[in-house]
Amino acid sequence: MTVVADGPAVPAGAIEYASASGLLNSVWLLVAIPLVSAAILLLLGRRADRWGHWLGVASVGAAFVLGVTYFFQLRGLENRSVERSLWEFIAVGDFKVDFGLLFDPLAAVFVLLITGVGFLIHLYAVGYMSHDPGRRRFFAYFNLFVAAMLLLVLGNNYVMLYFGWEGVGVASYLLISFWYDRPSAATAGKKAFLMNRVGDAGLAIAIFLMFATLGSTQYDDVFNGVSGLAAGTVLVMGLLLLLGATGKSGQFPLQAWLPDAMEGPTPVSALIHAATMVTAGVYLIARSNPVFSANTTLQTVVVSVGALTLLMGCIIGAAKDDIKRVLAWSTVSQIGYMFLGVGLGGGAYALAIVHLLAHGFFKANMFLGAGSVMHGMKDQVDIRRFGGLAKYMKVTWITFGTGWLAIIGLFPFSGFFSKEPIIAAAFARGDWTSWLFGGAALAGAGLTAFYMTRLFVLTFHGPKRWTEDIDHPHESPPIMTIPLILLSIGSLGAGALMASSVPDWLTPVLPEGAEETHGVLSHTMITILSTVITVLGVGLAWVLFRKGTAPQEQPAGVLVTAARRNLYTDAFNVAVFEKPGIFLTRALVYLDNRGVDGLVNGLAAAVGGGSGRLRRLQTGFVRSYATSILAGALLVVAAFLAVQMGWLA
Repeated sequence: MTVVADGPAVPAGAIEYASASGLLNSVWLLVAIPLVSAAILLLLGRRADRWGHWLGVASVGAAFVLGVTYFFQLRGLENRSVERSLWEFIAVGDFKVDFGLLFDPLAAVFVLLITGVGFLIHLYAVGYMSHDPGRRRFFAYFNLFVAAMLLLVLGNNYVMLYFGWEGVGVASYLLISFWYDRPSAATAGKKAFLMNRVGDAGLAIAIFLMFATLGSTQYDDVFNGVSGLAAGTVLVMGLLLLLGATGKSGQFPLQAWLPDAMEGPTPVSALIHAATMVTAGVYLIARSNPVFSANTTLQTVVVSVGALTLLMGCIIGAAKDDIKRVLAWSTVSQIGYMFLGVGLGGGAYALAIVHLLAHGFFKANMFLGAGSVMHGMKDQVDIRRFGGLAKYMKVTWITFGTGWLAIIGLFPFSGFFSKEPIIAAAFARGDWTSWLFGGAALAGAGLTAFYMTRLFVLTFHGPKRWTEDIDHPHESPPIMTIPLILLSIGSLGAGALMASSVPDWLTPVLPEGAEETHGVLSHTMITILSTVITVLGVGLAWVLFRKGTAPQEQPAGVLVTAARRNLYTDAFNVAVFEKPGIFLTRALVYLDNRGVDGLVNGLAAAVGGGSGRLRRLQTGFVRSYATSILAGALLVVAAFLAVQMGWLA
């Protein structure tokens, strides 16, 4: 690893800096600029209302320009890796952690995604939030979100990653529940925050385990020490990391919070689903690839989680009628493909990152397109109440259509070059599971084509099904459509461009794939099958929904009913976790009130009551005291006589 900074040579084993890459020493600005912008907007308060949103946009734009500059500088370094230690962050006994940043090929592509797509989402949000009185506060949280995600991907150790990880969690809570006066938004924010704490606990315990077994949380120390650990230790460490990843990326079994996050403003949905939060879990596994590659059982678990989640997302998404929730479940499914990739290991790590980057473009494009539709339809979200919008919102229709073409993965559009190689890698796993996981990936491709075509057709084509208060839908203003146009270009071309360049770029960080992979099916056969299944999915959806659908709820079969109820996963969580948790909480409160407090309060009452009664004996009259002494003496004499006479033997 090459580490760059100014100064003389230092002893071996210490951080060594060279003066050749001076600009890269300021990589900390990537985090600092949006963080300072967020602080300014929050501290100035209403005084920044008129211009605060532009400061928020400019800060992310500046971070993007710096990211591009650093990216090209990094290309000029032999080992393409720069580490910058800023200060000592934690020093407790043998546990020492520097506040350090690492800018390498993996971090660089995430920086470009976060700041590039994030900048376009920020620009779009200026128009989308133009009439919201909390716009300045919104952009402060938005900048905080970007800063936290950048720290997550730039940290040079797991503690720094965790610092950014928790920052992302806090910012997502603030943004999802931004309209906190709406009960649904407040509930969704709490749900996201609490479910992510489950995953975060797993990540925290994994970090503790690293220090306990390896004595360090630095990436290099952990990865170099994994080979010396017992297989069981590696498995536990990996499973704990996976638990954290499933929480942030909305994968089974911690996927329930992600669709509810749609209660936040639409730009929040785009930023969470395209450029920031849900990509964190994929990043964590990719960054920790030496840990996951060291245990085949661990890889199988990751692949299983990805395959199961991608199918769940497709099935549930096919039954939803809320435009944003369809897109939310499509994110759950597409992230499942990425988990499938990183679980397969080897060259599939890079394939997963390629799909992540391509997904960043077309998912941001479609979420912002959904926001444009809502803008023109008075915030309605029910696709059964749309139809015929292609005539009235041509820019949104065309740009959303590019996202649709990209996500269904037909040649030569973006998704074909990013998703089809993952399907091929699943079929090349090397045992009977090739059919299982490869078949799941193929089925997911057909289901994706079906429900995304359903969404596109019901929204933009067919007869008008508008409510009476909609008289003439209108196109969004240029400040919203320009980002859509730019993202649509990336949606169409990003996959092909990155599929040919990103895997080679990532080779210093991720394992290289075999030059030629032989699976149970040839690559050509997989391409044909994928294309045929995708076309069938598109055709079936077109036949079923080209004339629209009933605006009212219709009787549904068992599968559709289950899909509309999220395959009963929410009901399972309520029955197994929520209700027992509520019962346990109430039981503990009762025990505390009647048991602990009852014992303490009862003892206090007994002492107080007894002392009150004894106090009555203190009359202050000598005759009373003499009578008491006489009575006591008589009792003593009576007891003595009783003993002497054998009455009390």
